[in-house]
Amino acid sequence: MSQQVQEQDRVHALKKRQEDDEDNGVGAKRSKSETSWESCLDQPMDSSGVHEVVKYGDSHLPARYYDPDTTEPIIGGLQTMEELLSWKRSEAHPFNVSTVALSPRDPPLSHSPLRTLVSHDMMGGYLDDRFLQGTDSALPYSFYHWHHIDIFNYFTHNMVTIPPAGWTNAGHKHGVLVLGTFITEWTEGAKVCEDFLKDEESYRAVADKLVQICHCYGFDGWLINIENELSASAVKTMPLFLRYLTEQIHERVSAGLVLWYDSVVQTGKLHWQNELNQNNRQFFDVCDGFFTNYNWTEQNLEWMKGYSAVQGRQADVYIGVDVFGRGDVVGGMYDTNKALELIRKHNFSAAIFAPGWVYETQEKTEFRHNQDKFWGLLSDHLPLHRHVSSLPFTSTFCQGFGKNFYWRGKIESERTWFDLSAQQIQPQFYTSKEGRAWLKTRACPEHVWSRGSSLLLEGLIPAEHTGTVAARVLSLHVPMASSTLLCLVYKASPGVSVSLENTIQHPNEDKLTSVSPVSLDAGHDLVSQYTQLCSLHNEKDWTVTCILLEAQGCSLREVSVNISREGEPQDTAFSCRLGQITLVDASSLQLPADRIEGLCIYDVVWFRGSSADSHPPEVLLNATLRWHFKPELASHYRVHWRRLRGPDPRVTGGPLVLVSRAYSHIFRLRELVVPAPPGLLEVLVEPVLRSGFVLPQSQWGRVQLSYSQDHTVGSQ
Repeated sequence: MSQQVQEQDRVHALKKRQEDDEDNGVGAKRSKSETSWESCLDQPMDSSGVHEVVKYGDSHLPARYYDPDTTEPIIGGLQTMEELLSWKRSEAHPFNVSTVALSPRDPPLSHSPLRTLVSHDMMGGYLDDRFLQGTDSALPYSFYHWHHIDIFNYFTHNMVTIPPAGWTNAGHKHGVLVLGTFITEWTEGAKVCEDFLKDEESYRAVADKLVQICHCYGFDGWLINIENELSASAVKTMPLFLRYLTEQIHERVSAGLVLWYDSVVQTGKLHWQNELNQNNRQFFDVCDGFFTNYNWTEQNLEWMKGYSAVQGRQADVYIGVDVFGRGDVVGGMYDTNKALELIRKHNFSAAIFAPGWVYETQEKTEFRHNQDKFWGLLSDHLPLHRHVSSLPFTSTFCQGFGKNFYWRGKIESERTWFDLSAQQIQPQFYTSKEGRAWLKTRACPEHVWSRGSSLLLEGLIPAEHTGTVAARVLSLHVPMASSTLLCLVYKASPGVSVSLENTIQHPNEDKLTSVSPVSLDAGHDLVSQYTQLCSLHNEKDWTVTCILLEAQGCSLREVSVNISREGEPQDTAFSCRLGQITLVDASSLQLPADRIEGLCIYDVVWFRGSSADSHPPEVLLNATLRWHFKPELASHYRVHWRRLRGPDPRVTGGPLVLVSRAYSHIFRLRELVVPAPPGLLEVLVEPVLRSGFVLPQSQWGRVQLSYSQDHTVGSQ
């Protein structure tokens, strides 16, 4: 590269960085801290309340980000090049910013020779998941086998597919990278490519916007899918675009990736190769990975193993598998494991396309069963990874949906719900047998401790079985304190006892040690402190048991539950529901001093109520809340409200009412029924700590909203 060209590149990079900084408010790689946003309009940070004049009318919020009928936050893709190039960080959707940093994992992706990518393509995309604060969908699709996969790609046929934040949050909790999709197709796609690949300035402008969007919303890169022919000049420029995009993603997004789909070849023809070869390697050479088309044979895999371009990068070649089994493919549907077996035989990575087949084509009421069956058939060919988590650690095994929403063993909201951001670290689901003894683990939406599901262990201890039945519950990597308190909330059937077994890794050693400490007595000082801080007192039907792990410098790798029979030998069928597992530093059993700061309310929209029998007529409040709190402390937030004063001064204030839960520091109140004006209400935001400790109301956030009737002529 000449000195002149190098200087031109340096100047362009500096100019682009300055433009990014002006638009994005960032100047380096995305950090783990929360993305900063503009403060709440003109409200001072110490504002305790605002006043609104009630004016009914259409929402003034942008329709591409808020449902016009309800004002609830939604997300979709970008359809045109004009939309992409006009995208600005200052106009981005704050509700779609991921709130979960990518968790470290063990082993790191770079040390995983057999990777697994899932490409989520379902019925055009942006279905229930487009509602960023969740829906009341009774039969939603959710993915929860994260420990089996390394990369998740959200795929639609929008030109620019931006992953909904719920997917990014769920993937990042489990150490899985999340990619969006940039796709052009057919005749119109060829025109788009001809235009943006016409010169360096044009392709860099497109790449810069893709990087800005990725950086802003907190996901990890792009799948590039060009499904149209390219002219001779465009195909010559495409590798330059890919190289530049990849370099910028690496520079601005930690662990960022750019993958290329097997479509166009070096002549510009749209000719799927079903392998990496000399016709398409020029694209692979300048990005992070290659996703093959689906109509390969074992001969393609055998040939590629010896191909020079693959040497040293075999893990970067993802062999595509269409779960729908369309075309001349190996396996598919419940035979997808046949394709995985061949792919692993030849030591390639796999790209599983459209595993939502189990939802789209099978009985939706049996979704969990079918999902577990599908991934169970693949499990022998899917290396596991562990996410790395710091203390405190908690999982209630929630899969992001449920028949009701539970809180501490009681139904808090009696309705179906779906919100991927609510998903927590998932266990492994399996069935094991030893003689007549058997054990099965599965998620259960009934009799839940918290959120939407518990982990149900069920099985049989035969009369001749004298030992325990062991259930491996969690595979993880949690660096331990000198003294770590592990607490389990569970509900077991009569006739069995429950104990904990843990696998610990010592520092700088591969050796794993199994330990089974005796449960601490309920009156032990640590147990008393913990239950008091969590406000756990004689929880009906649920048992809280705690053990103390003393292993300075070690890491917890496995948590297992042992089920043993009580009484005389006999065939004993059992069930045990695990509601929650928590690990905390035993030396820091105290409430943090932190409180919610700067709670403010804005973007207020008023609707008339639909109830004709209401006197006075119902008023529906829609508004956005924003606040500040240390993200590393909170797992989520509970949003409450209460009436302080209504139109009738003789009516006293109302009780505290739970509105919903928030998984970010921003929340949209939607169609909240409030007294007719004039009125005064208060909104309170309660942090739910990762430790499970309960903060007093003095540390919650609170803001008051007073409102009055609009008396201007014609306003109604």
